[in-house]
Formats: sequence, C-alpha cells, structure tokens
Amino acid sequence: MSIRRLPSHLINRIAAGEVVERPASALKELVENAIDANACRISVRLSGGGVEGIEVVDDGCGMDAEAMALALERHATSKLPESLWDSGAIEGVATLGFRGEALPSIASVARLTLESRVRGADGWRRVVDNGVLVEEGPAALPPGTRVRVDGLFERIPARRKFLRSARSEYAACLDVVRRLAMARPEIGFTLEHDGRRILSVQPDETRPERVAALTDRALADNSVAVDLERAGHVLGGVAGLPTFNRGVADHQYLFVNGRPVRDKLLVGAVRGAYAEMLARDRHAVVALFLDVPASDVDVNVHPAKTEVRFRDPALVRGLIVSGLRRALDEAGHRVVQAADAGAMTNWTAEPAMAPAYAPAPQNFAWGPAITPGAGDGLVRDVRPTFLSPPPAARAEPAAMPVPATVQHPLGVARGQVARTYIVAEAEDGLVIVDQHAAHERLVLERMRGAIAAGSVRSQALLLPEVVELDEPACDRLEERAAELAEFGLEVERFGPQAMLVRATPALLGQGDVAGLIRDLADELAAHDQALSLKERLDHVAATMACHGSVRAGRVLSVAEMNALLREMEVTPHSGQCNHGRPTWVKLAHSDIEKLFGRR
Repeated sequence: MSIRRLPSHLINRIAAGEVVERPASALKELVENAIDANACRISVRLSGGGVEGIEVVDDGCGMDAEAMALALERHATSKLPESLWDSGAIEGVATLGFRGEALPSIASVARLTLESRVRGADGWRRVVDNGVLVEEGPAALPPGTRVRVDGLFERIPARRKFLRSARSEYAACLDVVRRLAMARPEIGFTLEHDGRRILSVQPDETRPERVAALTDRALADNSVAVDLERAGHVLGGVAGLPTFNRGVADHQYLFVNGRPVRDKLLVGAVRGAYAEMLARDRHAVVALFLDVPASDVDVNVHPAKTEVRFRDPALVRGLIVSGLRRALDEAGHRVVQAADAGAMTNWTAEPAMAPAYAPAPQNFAWGPAITPGAGDGLVRDVRPTFLSPPPAARAEPAAMPVPATVQHPLGVARGQVARTYIVAEAEDGLVIVDQHAAHERLVLERMRGAIAAGSVRSQALLLPEVVELDEPACDRLEERAAELAEFGLEVERFGPQAMLVRATPALLGQGDVAGLIRDLADELAAHDQALSLKERLDHVAATMACHGSVRAGRVLSVAEMNALLREMEVTPHSGQCNHGRPTWVKLAHSDIEKLFGRR
C-alpha cells in the first residue's frame, strides 16, 4: 500500500479527537481564546449540557474578516510573539493557547458560527458546517467576538454515543468555567444553561473573594492564606482548614501560571501537606496558584494543556508542602467556625448545685450520659444513644458496680481515656478501643443487614431540612433518590441548588443532616459511574454509618462501653472501621511486663 497525504478534512477530524473529547473540551478552548483576547467580560450560554449548543461571547479585541479566515485554518495563531516566531521557543508563550488547532478542530465536527468585530470597524460572520464553509458576510454585533457551536458530533455517531447524559456534560462544562473564572479574578464571567443563570461573578474581585464565590461561601471563614516564594517560584492562594474537608478531591483547584491543571505532582504535594491532619478518605479544599518562570515549566505536554512538566519537581513539591504547612501552623487551633445549631440545642446546662468533687453517676440504663462541664456545673447530653434500642418493659437500676468477670474476647470496660478510647481488661491483656471507629463499623453492618432484610426504618424529621448544594450535586442526589430511600433517607429537589430532607435512617439517630447530604453527593460524584449498584450502595451505607456513629469526645457510661464491646465480638469485620483503620488494639500481659522491665 502506497503512502499518501491525508485530506485536510480528515486531518481536522483526527485533531478534533485530541482536542475536543466532549462539550467541556470545546468550551475550554473557546473561553481560553476569549481570555487571550484581553476580554473584560465573558458570557457563556449552554443548551442540552453543551451537546446541543455552546455560545461564548466576549468584549475582547475582535478580528477582521481576514483574521477570521486564518483562525479557521490549522496551525494559524496570533498568540506566538514575533520574537519567538523564528526561534521556535514555544516555552516562552504566555497565553493559554497557541497551537492553532482549536477552532478548525471544533468546526470539523460541528456547525460553528464565528462572528467578530474590531473596534472602529464593521463586524464579519463565517459559518463552517462540519468542515465546509457554508456562509460568510457582514454581521451586526458590539466590539468583540461571538462563537456558536451547534450539534457537536451530530454527524459522527460513533463519537456522540460515547458522550454522557446532558446533566453530566453540563457538570463538566460548569467545572471548566469555574476553574477558568477562578484563575482570572480580573474578568467577569456569566454562565447560563437552558436559559437559566447559573453563575455570575463580577470583574476586579480579589482572589479570596473569587475563590469563595465559586466554591463555598463558608470557605472565606474557614481557610488561611498561602503565600511563599522560593527560587523564583511563587505560591499563593487559599487553603481550607483541616476540619473543612470534603469526601472527594474535586474541590482542589490548582493553577500554574494562570492555567488550570490537573497534575499528579501537585495533587500529591497537597495530600502530603495534609497527611497528618486528615483521614485517608478525606480531602482538603484548596485553591493554589503557582507562578514559575516560563523556562522552568513545559505546558505543551498534553494537547488539552491540562498537564504540565516541571524542570525541578522536587522544588515545586517542597514549595507546596512548606507553604501549606506554614499557613496551617499559623492558623493555630482554628477549626470550622460555625457550630452546628442542631447539635448545640441538644445540650442544656443544669444548675450548679452539686459539689465540685461529686463523681458523675454511671448510667446503666439507656438514658442520657452526664458529662462534666466548665466551672462547677454539669452539662447534660440529652441526645439518644445509638448503641442499641432501650430495654423494653423493665426497669434498670440507676447505677451498678463494674462487672468483675473478664471472660470475654474484648474484656470488660474499666474506663475511658481522652473521651475517645475505651480501656477494657481481658483475660490475656489490655484492650484499647476507638469508640467512633468501632461504632462506625457496627452501624454499617446493622445497615447492611437491614437492607438485606428490606427493613430499613426511617425517622421523619419534625421540620424538613433544606441543604444547599451546587446544581450538579443536586442532580446526582435527585437521580439516586429511590436508592437513598432504601436506606431510609428521603430527599427531594427543592429548587435548582437545594435538596429537602424529609426523613433520615432511624439507625443514625440525630446527627448532622447537612454534612451527611454533602458527603453523599461527593460519594456519588466519585463512584456513581465506575461502580456497580451493590458497590455504590456500600459506599453510601458507609458514609451514612460514619455520620451515625458515636463521636470521639463523647463520654460513655460503663454499661454503654460494655454493650459496644459485646456487639463488636459478634459483628463481622469489627476489627477495622469503614475506612480501613483498626478499631481496637491489645496489649498482652507479656507486652505490659516488657514495658515495665519485668521480662
């Protein structure tokens, strides 16, 4: 077979396969072009999640008719300065795009309408339908550029059938606009989807204001500023406090020289900085902006320019880890600022009548646990315990002595350390139990058993709770509402960006409903497409169990501690929590003797 040159239309379609994977890819290229045109305001309109239509309007420098014709040819660009034209030193390019493939690639797989006007001149219009010029002529529009993409992959069914649902494609487009808007606080952005305004940020905002507006309004009060410079590399941005974390890493926004990237080196550095402060299944919320000399980074590694390569990766990693840890160290003992109002109402102060030396009674019955409070008073926790239902139709004495027998695998509870760890005496040693981790596993196994038996009971809320989320998260929860109902969690849509919670699983008792819903939305985002239904349900059950477990810092009575130990002994997999951490450890008598030099 002889070697032949590929026809131009086929070359463009091959290039489109590298640059335009989905509507979000095309949108990214168009918005980046608007940014490079020095626009002050950029407006994006989507229809059908971007599959049916994408429109990007900017007030940038615009193009004349001749420049528009060149823009639709491959490898034609205005973004390579004259000084670099002959040398070919593309590492010196400071714009977001410069390959000259985006517009012709998009035009080869969709109907592209390009309208533009230079200030002081008339506008011009060109329409290219799947690689063929079908219309051109004058156009009326204000200075700037308007690009319309209709019917992406409409004539390439092999590509279109691999697109996801309109909601999924819309979520990807929203993420693209959010990241680009975060990178350029000096530019105003608006986003509309099917005629409804989704996002609107004004130009000339400060970086923290823009980040908080595009992520979570609570981040402004629960973050620290990051600012560090080393060897010409400058790191800035905001870092969420360790207690302000999420269930997936989608809330980590990383930028290199103003370019949004998804780089493994940067993600690994963020995880390393938070390694000793977050559980392995939790992820920090950060927006980091790294500025490095152009000669020290290669942004042309990937056609979509979402990956970069650093000349000195160790320097970059060390800069991020040091910058984050220094900022978090300066935060001191700060935690999430807003206390949960529902949790606070469960506590009532009692009159300071008892003497300071009076010991707190041990409640054998399944009543409220009494915990010492500040000063000389007592604070009573009136929350119901979650360990098991109360005994039916029989009275229990208010207090009983600690059982003497230790003939149980996990022994008999002797006390509690740091309001987090249960200390028990067994026949062959000392057992220490993490009460939250252990009860988390027990709740999960109970929930799994109830699901298998089809008997998960729900507890209706006296007042339904409204939880505000972004629209894609609400979409995911709404699609899985029937599955969540199998767990006893009843949710329904309450406007574009909120969910209404009517009932929660009875096994969970009273807890942080808003936190539960947010974590479930994150779990669905991370695992909804990749896992089977059974695996997805397990992830949801594990998330619910975590929210329904006895928390560290909760004082338990001896009876409650022993009940927890007994249930652990008969529950499968109770040796580790839902996140893989151990729930208990044992010090054998021989180990204790070694500690004291007896052996």
